[in-house]
Parts: sequence; C-alpha cells; structure tokens
Amino acid sequence: MAFFFFNNRPNYFLFFAACFLLSSISKASDSEVDDESAFTYYEGTGRGPRSWWKLNPEWESCGKGKYQSPINIVEEEVGVLPELGKLQRDYTPAPALIKNRGHDMTISWKQDAGKITINGTRYRLIQCHWHTPSEHSFNGTRHVLELHMVHQSQDNKTAVIGILYKYGRPDPFLSRLFHHIKSIGKEEKEIGIVNPGDIKFGSRKYYRYIGSLTVPPCSEGVVWTILKKVRTVSRDQVRVLANAIHDVSIFYSFVLRI
Repeated sequence: MAFFFFNNRPNYFLFFAACFLLSSISKASDSEVDDESAFTYYEGTGRGPRSWWKLNPEWESCGKGKYQSPINIVEEEVGVLPELGKLQRDYTPAPALIKNRGHDMTISWKQDAGKITINGTRYRLIQCHWHTPSEHSFNGTRHVLELHMVHQSQDNKTAVIGILYKYGRPDPFLSRLFHHIKSIGKEEKEIGIVNPGDIKFGSRKYYRYIGSLTVPPCSEGVVWTILKKVRTVSRDQVRVLANAIHDVSIFYSFVLRI
C-alpha cells in the first residue's frame, strides 16, 4: 500500500495529479558531492546546512529550492493511493566497492545489480549509503539510522528508497559488511559480490513524494520512497558507522531544510 505525503508547506509536493507529475517532473541529473570537504553538517561554521546554498552557485537549490529533502512525514497529512501497488524491485548480486565519503558510508555496484520500476520507468540501482541519525522523520521523531538506495533511469532521473532504523537486533545486511566498514580508510575498496536483495524491507507499505538530493547540490526532481516500517539496528553497528564517518555530532546539529 502506498501513502502520498500532503502538506501545505511550499516545499512539499501535492500529489493530486501524481501520475502526470511523476512523468513530467524535471530530473535530478546532478550527482551528490562525493567529498564533504566543501561543506559540513555543523552549524556555526559557515558551511553547515543553512549555508550550503551560499557556498557554490550550483548549490542554490539547497536554500531556494521548492521541493527539498529531507522532510518530516506527518501521518495525519498523508493520502492513501492503493492504485500505486506494491514496490516493484528486482535486485541481483554484483561486484561492489565501499567508500567513506565523509558524510556517509557508501556501497556502489560495479555491474548491474538490478532495478526498481516506478510508474513504468525502470531505475537501475547505483549505490546505497547510510546516514546517522536518520535524515527523514516520522511525526517529528527521528531515528538512529537511515539507509538510502539510490537508483537512476536511462534519462538520468533519480529515485531513492529510504529505510529508517531504531535500536534493536543487528541488521543482517550491515552485519555482512561490518568487517569492511571497520577497516575502511580514505580510499575506495573492492569488497567482492554484494547482494542488494539482502536488504530487508519488511513491509509493502511506503510513503512517496517528490523531493531532492539531501546533500549538495540538492538537485530536485528525486522520486522518494520511504518505507513505513522502521527496522532495527544494533547500537554497536550505529557506533561503528558514526565513528567511521565522524558524524557523531550530527545528532545535535542536523536540520531539516524546510
């Protein structure tokens, strides 16, 4: 079951014409910045989230965009559209690389790792990465971790699946990669075959909205699918990720750009 997010804020998309908008929305063709040295999550430095749009002319959307991510998803402001059906995904194991980008830990696939299909458009899986704490929130509550699975269509449109996590049992997918995360340095490293199908969704229910990349250049036109079910991750897994990307203080400094 799909839930579309409604809100009267100008930066949230209204989905009463969802099918048309998903097919006509301008594409997010610019990739996320790989190196965080040009920006930070720390406010008060002049390079924090509220200042990103001032740091580079190509990042203007970070401050002036109309459909910016992340957002707070409010249950009372969600519309249900059953006709969207279940999320269509078809993943396959493929050789992968791991990289610490400073603002997140990223797994990228060197070959075809499968796809998702949204509104008849196929989006190929490119990479996945983790943010701690979560960037999106549910009813004002942020969770300890968020996984983004980034997909791209043939015409360079971007679709992202977001999964939020709370403390509990270890996440099996992270457990398989744990020794790589613990030993990662500054260089990208090959880690063999990784099966994205091992990432558990746990539910067919999801939220969908049109937003943006969550880091510079904050390009808009991203099709976001946020799973409704909050999965679990261990404290040790979150600690290792946070220590690796030096973002422990994000717990206190990150802001929703709304």
